[in-house]
Amino acid sequence: MNEATIVAQLAQIVIRGVAAGEVVEIDGLGSFVPDDVLGFRFEPSQQPQVFVAYGKEDAEMVRQLCDALAAVGFDPWMDERKLVPGQNWPRAIESAIETSDFFLACYSENSVNKKGGFQAEIRYALDCARQIPLDDIFIVPVRLNACRVPRSIQRELQYIDLFPDWIGGLARLVTMLRQEVALRAAMRR
Repeated sequence: MNEATIVAQLAQIVIRGVAAGEVVEIDGLGSFVPDDVLGFRFEPSQQPQVFVAYGKEDAEMVRQLCDALAAVGFDPWMDERKLVPGQNWPRAIESAIETSDFFLACYSENSVNKKGGFQAEIRYALDCARQIPLDDIFIVPVRLNACRVPRSIQRELQYIDLFPDWIGGLARLVTMLRQEVALRAAMRR
């Protein structure tokens, strides 16, 4: 399939969605939104994207975390909410990690020793972090309960606890993320 065909197919998908009154999101870039005057308009994403890695057993708590982050102006990326049927999920996850502003590694008694996707996502994020300025915060370890954080992570990165005080831990996380976003914006000026 050539590039022109792919572009035409993508345009048709956007047009059909907007014509049906739906918002069509291009993950990490923005959304096509129905508009009474123009037919549709593109609204670039202004929210910092936060990739959230977790073990499946912790999905309910991570959903709550994602909802809380979205409520305060972040765009959390959680696989079960962002992946679509038929999508090449390993590549979509890598792309989401690469384009995220932050990577939250949600550790728990369930995930810390688990083999599989969670560990692979952390390793990929560590590779991506090598390309980010050393003073920028990218990987943020988050403890969901009283578990150990792997020594290799603990040696280099400070973690945030979301227990026993969920509200306090969340406030600390959000404050740090906002400060880092502001610092990055100031550095670009």
